[in-house]
Amino acid sequence: MKEKLLGMTLEELKQAAVSCGLKGFVGAQLADWLYAKRVTDWDRMVNISKAAKQALSEKYDLGTSKPVGTSVSTDGTKKYLFEVHPAGNNKIIPDAITEKKRAQNQPGNSLVENEIVGEMTGNQPDVKFERRSVSGPSVENIKKTVTEDCSTVQDGCRMGDRIDEQGKPEYVESVMIPEEDRKTLCVSSQAGCKMGCKFCMTGRHGFHGQLQAADILNQFLSIDEAQDLTNTVFMGMGEPLDNYDAVSRAIEVLTAPWGFAWSPKRITVSTIGVLPALKKYLDGQRCHLAVSLHNPFPEERLQMMPAQKAWDIREILDLIRQYDFSGQRRVSFEYTMFKGFNDDKRHADALIRLLRGLECRVNLIRFHKIPDFPYDCATDAAMEAFRDRLNNHQVLCTIRSSRGEDILAACGMLAGQHSSSD
Repeated sequence: MKEKLLGMTLEELKQAAVSCGLKGFVGAQLADWLYAKRVTDWDRMVNISKAAKQALSEKYDLGTSKPVGTSVSTDGTKKYLFEVHPAGNNKIIPDAITEKKRAQNQPGNSLVENEIVGEMTGNQPDVKFERRSVSGPSVENIKKTVTEDCSTVQDGCRMGDRIDEQGKPEYVESVMIPEEDRKTLCVSSQAGCKMGCKFCMTGRHGFHGQLQAADILNQFLSIDEAQDLTNTVFMGMGEPLDNYDAVSRAIEVLTAPWGFAWSPKRITVSTIGVLPALKKYLDGQRCHLAVSLHNPFPEERLQMMPAQKAWDIREILDLIRQYDFSGQRRVSFEYTMFKGFNDDKRHADALIRLLRGLECRVNLIRFHKIPDFPYDCATDAAMEAFRDRLNNHQVLCTIRSSRGEDILAACGMLAGQHSSSD
């Protein structure tokens, strides 16, 4: 398979040109066409000679591909479906859940109380909320296991990856959200997701491989609004910080003067709180951060978000408090509201205590009903009361507008599947 030019840095594009017997400046021309001009066709690169394009195309692929499906919402939101061939999507390397279960049989592991029955198995995590006390690994051992899940362990893949032996394609979705003065792209970073959040369709479909930087950037270049995009949020399919190398490379292309030349202020990366990569992100990037919080009580957060066991929200906040968010870089906390579960005064007051003194914003998100899930969205009155209580206690809080629900493009609904309107 040819190497993709999309996702390469300026220096790498120059090296690619030289490797084809061309001058290095051809690489700079490639960067201008791909990134600045958003051109995805060799024939339109008019200042590169036909012979040079022939030499390059014999060794390299541009790395762009058109979406295979499009859905348009009544509110103007547009969802795009892309076919990808992620790193590892057939043979499964044991994931963190498998390793955790294996560790339960090892001596020296302590009692873990109130473990959720039915964690992610295969492609369909259980959504039951029964609880029991089990003999299993200590929280520290689980944290170590899941942290190792983020490191390379076999042939450049990660634990939980599927090795691509048959070239079976996967599908990812991105969502273009139009507003009066901007067009925001909600971009995917993985095919599926390992985190297994009970209320998220992506997590319920399991993990199917890491996207390359080219796969991420192609979502920007190959949509109808490529020339008009103003902002992006890494809030589509997958956990961005579980694919940090590809995400950080995509951000480099988006923000570099030889790339899209976007300000970091136009980019927000969302995370469940993958602590090892979160520190890298906070140290190495100037983009905004959004943290999926959803419940201020750790034991309740664990019921909805298995990753709480590995990365406790209190430890995540301890890290975030070490950084300055009083200037141009902002941190926000995403809080999906479930009726009768996390929408009352007790939860609002606990959230106020948890975030006290931190320069931040809380975004309240309407839950969009998915099959076989026991909760409904909180009422409008409950959401407004929750918002007002936070604002009255100096925690900035807003209710996020819901977009694209009719085409399954709203928060938590992306699953990488064709819809009836495709």
